[in-house]
Amino acid sequence: MKKILSLFLVVLMAAMTLASCGGSGEPVVKVVEIDLTQEEYAFGVDKTQPELLEQVNAFLAEIKSNGKFDEICNNYFGDGTPVPVTSGVEDASKDQLVVATNAAFEPFEYMEGDKYLGIDMEIAAALAEYLGKELVISNMEFDAVCLSVGQQKCDIAMAGLTVKPDREEYVTFSDSYYNAAQKLIVPADSTEFDACADAAAVEAILNAKDASTIIGVQTGTTGQFYVEGDEGWGFAGYPVTCTGYKNGSMAVQDLVNGNIQYVIIDSAPAAAITASINEMN
Repeated sequence: MKKILSLFLVVLMAAMTLASCGGSGEPVVKVVEIDLTQEEYAFGVDKTQPELLEQVNAFLAEIKSNGKFDEICNNYFGDGTPVPVTSGVEDASKDQLVVATNAAFEPFEYMEGDKYLGIDMEIAAALAEYLGKELVISNMEFDAVCLSVGQQKCDIAMAGLTVKPDREEYVTFSDSYYNAAQKLIVPADSTEFDACADAAAVEAILNAKDASTIIGVQTGTTGQFYVEGDEGWGFAGYPVTCTGYKNGSMAVQDLVNGNIQYVIIDSAPAAAITASINEMN
């Protein structure tokens, strides 16, 4: 009898351990499918290289007309396959295009091993080929991306950049290439926003919160300005606590862990991150 009881306890403990490790296959987070903002992405070009700006705009017009841009987007939003991009080593003696990015913003820029992937990274590779230059990718904190171009350490910033007046202090923006929006991520079992039909309804709920409510954002991005408030953007902000993270994945993982209540990030990364985290659970 003791042996049977011991065996039962072992099996029970094993089952509890498996349950605590997740793997249920059930979603743990979801995106509230309402656009909270309307934004345009563009590339930030070194102000001292007006000829590069002209070349970038001509290149963007070409890839939009010949289908190359749609092909790249399909690699991340459709049935295509992402193409890994390799960075060269910066060398002043070579003819190179040095791109500043923050490779933690899937599906626009991220890494697998030592390879770069993402919409911006594939565009960067195509741009370097168009210019007849070797591509060098400089990966850094998001806050430093425009600054590095403004200091002539890099030629162009390609990092899911929203066109914003204060960034024009450091770079000249190219023509827009992508329309984006901020979206809200919540626990999968949340029904709080289910009745919301538009951004105003979501905002009314968030405005009723106080500092005990914590919203996670990626530091330095539009999400932070949106939550904290920014006069230049026309964002009033919310009466909540805004917590910044190095990337959106860390913010969403903290949501899963129960340390924050919501995450607000750009729509494409929101979709990619929630899909990835749900797949792991």
